[in-house]
Amino acid sequence: MRRGRLPMAAGLVLAVLLLPIDGAAADPQPTLAQARAKLTKLNNQADKVVDRYNLANERYKKAKKKYDQLNGSLKRQESTVEGLRRDLVGMARTAYQGGDMVTWQGLIGREDPEEALGGLAALSQLSAERSRSLDAFDEATRTLRGQRDAAKTAYGEADEVLGDVRKQKSTVERLVKEQTKLLRRLGTYQTGNPNSAGQKYTGAASGNGRSVLQFAYAQIGKPYVFGGTGPGGWDCSGLTQAAWRAAGVSLPRTTWEQWSWGAQRRVSLDDLQPGDLIFSNGLGHVGIYAGGGNMVHAPQTGDVVKVTSLDAYGRGSLVGAVRP
Repeated sequence: MRRGRLPMAAGLVLAVLLLPIDGAAADPQPTLAQARAKLTKLNNQADKVVDRYNLANERYKKAKKKYDQLNGSLKRQESTVEGLRRDLVGMARTAYQGGDMVTWQGLIGREDPEEALGGLAALSQLSAERSRSLDAFDEATRTLRGQRDAAKTAYGEADEVLGDVRKQKSTVERLVKEQTKLLRRLGTYQTGNPNSAGQKYTGAASGNGRSVLQFAYAQIGKPYVFGGTGPGGWDCSGLTQAAWRAAGVSLPRTTWEQWSWGAQRRVSLDDLQPGDLIFSNGLGHVGIYAGGGNMVHAPQTGDVVKVTSLDAYGRGSLVGAVRP
């Protein structure tokens, strides 16, 4: 019998027993194909969630602006009411200090009729002034109450929308974390350069379209950032809004709003011109047609502003275009 040898079966059992417990219990890693499929699904989901976040954020900013305006008006009205109140207090003090000059009892006791008539005239004038001041005070106070109620309602609306913003932001951040993890596994995550000088547009566009594309091309290489409105990072609708603003056209903030805004400005995908906005199915994404079958856009997390051919993006995934 030779020492140091074990029967084959025993050796196999020992080998199994010596395997690391963690390795035996670890979840299998997805294949690259599975990771890419999951990333595509996450990207599509994120497009819609980011737009909901942007929409909620825009609603909050509008509600907050309304509250700030009403609150400013309320403070001015409070100052007006306080001024009228001081005037009334001053009038009451004057009446008190004047004593018999402005009371019926004092006037009746006067021996000189002319003096009594003069006192009556002064009393009548003072009473009319008091009446006007009291009416003004009452009206200002009613206005103040109305403005206070309106400001309180506006504040409540802003606070309610802010809760929705935070909820949507939390959802987006979770998706971004998953996207980033997959992109790093695939080795395709790009951080981008917030200070990128971009590229020079050399196409044939003219007029507004040229201004739009000159701006958009100058953003190439900057990172996609959800909710990004520049200058160091962009999301898709933030880029399109800023590019058209550079041409003097004001677009709404979100993809949905831009599509709705362009209801009377839609054009066929077969009749695109440089500068047109191109929308994806489901309205989760928007880019700018650059001519030559290409578009410039801010794609998604882990990518940068870039030029992509419509064929590579997928013409079948496009729903339509708008010419601002």
